[in-house]
Amino acid sequence: MTLSRPRVAIGAWSAGCLALMLLGCGAPSRPAPAPAVAQWPRVVLLSLDGFRTDYLERPTAVRLRALAARGVRAERLVPSFPSKTFPNHYTLVTGLTPAHHGIVANVMHEPTLGLFRMSDTAAVRNPAWWGGEPLWVTAEKQGRRTAAYFWPGSETAVGGVRPTWWYPYEHTRPNAARVARILEWLAMPPAEAPALIAAYFSDTDDAGHSFGPAAPQVDSAIARVDSAVGAIVDGIARLGLTEVVNVVIVGDHGMAPVAAERAIVLDDYLNLSTVEILDQNPVAMIVPRDGDVARVMAALAGAHPRLQVYRRDALPASYRFAGNPRITPIVAVADDGWTIATRAELARKTSWGGAHGYDPALPSMGTLFVAAGPGVAATGHTIPAFSNVHVYPFVAALLGVRPARTDGSIDSVRAALRPLH
Repeated sequence: MTLSRPRVAIGAWSAGCLALMLLGCGAPSRPAPAPAVAQWPRVVLLSLDGFRTDYLERPTAVRLRALAARGVRAERLVPSFPSKTFPNHYTLVTGLTPAHHGIVANVMHEPTLGLFRMSDTAAVRNPAWWGGEPLWVTAEKQGRRTAAYFWPGSETAVGGVRPTWWYPYEHTRPNAARVARILEWLAMPPAEAPALIAAYFSDTDDAGHSFGPAAPQVDSAIARVDSAVGAIVDGIARLGLTEVVNVVIVGDHGMAPVAAERAIVLDDYLNLSTVEILDQNPVAMIVPRDGDVARVMAALAGAHPRLQVYRRDALPASYRFAGNPRITPIVAVADDGWTIATRAELARKTSWGGAHGYDPALPSMGTLFVAAGPGVAATGHTIPAFSNVHVYPFVAALLGVRPARTDGSIDSVRAALRPLH
């Protein structure tokens, strides 16, 4: 674990003032009554990677459904384009679309920064890649301690600020170890404990990629993350924090089944030596090596009925994916369940499972939103589908911190909050 310099928690008057500001009431004329420190609002934000919306109805999602029954769930949490892991995790905590926060793909290139890959620790920790203001930075700047367990972006000093506690990513770290550390943070004295804990679990994404969303192995993965959520909820109750801690469960994207007969072979239409393909499947981010965009567009546009090819400045407006120079000159998007690959890759492929990255509006790309706690509407109802840019203002409201400017709106998720918010 890496520990940054602790920060001092905000005073009672400041907390009350921030709550009033969120209500649009301005600052009080005199200090509000001081709440007990133990009653400061706290949030545990959990990401279940690759958790499709309909997984919540699978038999093994028992604790997740129980949590939704005492809070709220969404018909669908709609990811941002492209529906990939790093862009959407960072959207969830900044409230900005990928085009606005700068993490436009899992693999990117910028002339002054070089290549960005998820597995490149040096690139991941370079703050020049990361725009916007993550929730933990918002909270830390306002005197609230935060903790992050593997959330994309949390290893980086964005604006010079990291969470008070954070971990370098380790894919094989057992869920039990993650849960134990979360409960240790929750058990800390109120004046020292993190107000926000953000944690990441990969089981459902791993199983979905390997076996496809309908596979029994996905049911097992759902059971594992469901058990982790249950252990955290039980721990909160055991610590007497049920009326203090809000639990918010989200996914970053869904999962679609893929198959060998649904493959788009790039080198059937294009000389691959003439282009650089950064992120390939199912969204191909293409840079012509000679700068001749028209040549590559002529080769690909209309080449395959299941492949939509766009110039950078002509992507569908619904994608909200424009205006960032990290977006490649050409973006090719496969239809739902189709794979973009080279012939050599297909020759090496021995099994087919699932993929994501497609148009976020597709039901297969929809993901999870469940929330319960003292700041959440205790209705047990399902609220309409909403974009994941609205998660940031929702969590900021639960924490009682002043949000940064985002593409999201608290009005879009107000139905999920208790009337006080």
